[in-house]
Amino acid sequence: MKILMLAPEPFFEPRGTPISVYFRIMALGELGHVVTLVTYPLGEEANLRNLRIIRPPNLSFIRKVKIGPSLAKIPLDFLLLLRAAFELAKTHYDIIFSHEEAAFFGVVLAKLWGRPHIYDMHSSLPQQLENFEFTRSSFLISLFRRMENFALKNSQAVIVICQDLMKKVTKLGCERKAFLVENFLDFPGEEFSAEDIAKKKRELAPRGEKIVLYAGNFESYQGIPFLLEAAQKVRENVIFLLVGGSEAALEEMREMARKLGLAERVTFVNRVPPSHIPLYVSLADILVSPRLAGTNTPLKIYSFLKSGKPLVATNLLTHTQVLSRGNAILVEPDAQSLAEGISFALRSEEARVRARAAAEWARKEYTLPRYLEKIGQVLDKAKN
Repeated sequence: MKILMLAPEPFFEPRGTPISVYFRIMALGELGHVVTLVTYPLGEEANLRNLRIIRPPNLSFIRKVKIGPSLAKIPLDFLLLLRAAFELAKTHYDIIFSHEEAAFFGVVLAKLWGRPHIYDMHSSLPQQLENFEFTRSSFLISLFRRMENFALKNSQAVIVICQDLMKKVTKLGCERKAFLVENFLDFPGEEFSAEDIAKKKRELAPRGEKIVLYAGNFESYQGIPFLLEAAQKVRENVIFLLVGGSEAALEEMREMARKLGLAERVTFVNRVPPSHIPLYVSLADILVSPRLAGTNTPLKIYSFLKSGKPLVATNLLTHTQVLSRGNAILVEPDAQSLAEGISFALRSEEARVRARAAAEWARKEYTLPRYLEKIGQVLDKAKN
């Protein structure tokens, strides 16, 4: 099939939704379908099977699109709509496949051209407006809720990425066309020898310290200040390694670490390609996810589970849709509880037993064939 995909994101960038878009396209290519992606005029090229990328003209005053809702998205989404309509006018496509807010006009285009529509619902958009503190306007939040409901009810198939979104879709009576497709695929890691890993570990932990790893962006909902406050309370001989975040965010957190007296115990690393993350995971003794807000499951949780390393995470819905006390150390969202959880993970054989069991389960559950099967089911639903 020929699929027109609409992705209102910088593509490719190594962050949440663009990563999900990448693996959707990869799966569609593996299944033999051809994808034309209409996306923002920002981001890196992606070499994927059966993919053609179309970008609207660049707007010189927009050089970056931050995570979450932003005013920069308004003109970019308008240009994306025009470019998608032009593409439909000159080329036949079998399905329109829209991500995030592009579904608002994707369903309209699908109706005009008489094509089935797939809505890839990575998050609840009215919830995003509140979580990112973009607006407190009840009118705007209500408007986005109505638009989201319109997209759900007028799509032939809907993808959700977590149980919380499935519940929202079910409440609207759309559960029969909804499919849970979790973002559990990983980028292939670069090959590093045991010597490379040992050398890197000596560099980061020269006195034989244990390494506590956080990997991800530094947005406020991720709880990085909260993690630093917990680090101050951990008495074990450890280095906290925080990988990710923009240079501005890193500098802000470096300053906080200095004020907390943690300059010698916290190491910050700027964003790295996804293929480098497995190296840092292999260096870690334990992994942490201190997220404080949102309900979507963090993408890193799936690869963390597969690693076989003890995982400490906040006991919130964002984690507990996948994590339990059987496969992770769940802690209350306060600095003392997180510090105690980290200490437990560092000292306890039980934590390592849980981690090994979690890895065995995750490697069987979260596989490429299972992912391809789910994407195939979505396509079948949309066409039928």
